[in-house]
Amino acid sequence: MKHRIRSNQFGRQPQQREALFRGLLESLVEHGRIKTTVERAKELRRHVEKAITTGKKGTVHARRNLLKKYPNKSTVKTIVDDLSVRFKERPGGYTRIIKLGHRPGDAAEVAFIEFVDYDMAAAAEKKEAAKISPRVAIRKAAARKRRLRKLQETDRRISRRCNA
Repeated sequence: MKHRIRSNQFGRQPQQREALFRGLLESLVEHGRIKTTVERAKELRRHVEKAITTGKKGTVHARRNLLKKYPNKSTVKTIVDDLSVRFKERPGGYTRIIKLGHRPGDAAEVAFIEFVDYDMAAAAEKKEAAKISPRVAIRKAAARKRRLRKLQETDRRISRRCNA
């Protein structure tokens, strides 16, 4: 029996910790590589390894277990249909942590966590292809600003009615 085994709690309640790693896992699955602190990366690695190993089974039960833990259908679909196929022959060790040094603001040690088959050149090409022209970016920003103002105006009207 193991007594007093403590893991890093990251100064959070259990539900907050769970939400933190759920978000980190979803970002990693979506982007293939994320930048975070070394401690978070090491803890996240445990969650990612278990999720991919579960996804390798490919059964409905495995999907439901993943959905119970990570309730984002697109993330679970990517884990089961893409990642588990990519790592089918690999017995484990699906991620790598690349240390970057210390963050200027608080001197926390920062690292990239990425899948071992992450291709930087392909990711750079994809990012370059996704860039939009400056005119389109300005139009989108203006439209976003108009939507926000309209939402704020509606909210003010509702607040005035309630307070009157």
